[in-house]
Amino acid sequence: MADQNRFEADPARVAIVLPGAYYTPARPLLHFARAVLLARGWTVQEVWWEPRALSDRAAASGWVCDQAVAALDQEKAERLLLVGKSLGTFAAPVAVERNLPAIWLTPLCGERHVTGALTATTAPTLLVGGTGDPTWNGDLARSTKAQVLEIPGADHGLETKADPVNSADILREVVATVDGFVARL
Repeated sequence: MADQNRFEADPARVAIVLPGAYYTPARPLLHFARAVLLARGWTVQEVWWEPRALSDRAAASGWVCDQAVAALDQEKAERLLLVGKSLGTFAAPVAVERNLPAIWLTPLCGERHVTGALTATTAPTLLVGGTGDPTWNGDLARSTKAQVLEIPGADHGLETKADPVNSADILREVVATVDGFVARL
């Protein structure tokens, strides 16, 4: 199992944070998602990993799902939430199987393991992506039952490379949306 950092609040409500391949829980989107969750009284379990070289997308999906299941199975909380960024969104089938609410930041909308789960989910779900991200599919996102935040021009990091001030504004919008979503859970 991957390394984990735990931040305690309400032990009855636990959020599992799954990073991207190169986007750790210390990076801004996940750091502030953790801050929102803690402010809203959730315990946060961060998963830190160094993904292995996997032969194909099915193997990557299986590996991420295994990491998510291992983290979830350690919890005895009454309420669980999954939060994932990019590679971490391969855990979407786990959220569907367990009927868990989820926050998916830059979901890999071109991957069948992810898209199948996104279209099947009935639990509260937030999808956040940018129109400048080749892995984002706004039409697919809007066709689901999920709440969707689509950022014009934002890349896979939900930033605009030529405009760091705009990137900070995007971060604020994402954090405010995550806060509103978590407040309704």
